[in-house]
Amino acid sequence: MRPFHLAFPVHDLAAARAFYGGVLGCGEGRSSDQWIDFDLYGHQIVAHLDPAAKPVATRNPVDGHDVPVPHFGVVLTMDQWEGLAARLQVAGIRFGIAPHIRFKGQPGEQATMFFLDPSGNALEFKAFADDAMLFAT
Repeated sequence: MRPFHLAFPVHDLAAARAFYGGVLGCGEGRSSDQWIDFDLYGHQIVAHLDPAAKPVATRNPVDGHDVPVPHFGVVLTMDQWEGLAARLQVAGIRFGIAPHIRFKGQPGEQATMFFLDPSGNALEFKAFADDAMLFAT
């Protein structure tokens, strides 16, 4: 699979660097005074400075939770997901939707968690015990 690229707005590059680089552990690539490239599990995400950036507050119900839209993240292995959840908890990250198992006992059962970056961008990280369930119906 080829890496994806995602560019998104942030209101403060220093806060983005501390969060994506420090908390999430993303390697940093090229940067300027207007943007920073990060390596998010092999995918290129780019934080672009927009001092007026405001998060969108739309939410949709999914399995008993209000899921923020838009959001982005990565499907991890279960070990990676558990490690990230533990690291985020130690870092004191406030979860919008705490780490849990969604669709328990159903097709598509997955571990998931949601949280916001310092600019209010919603992120979701998930994992499947069986990756064949990624597109299960």
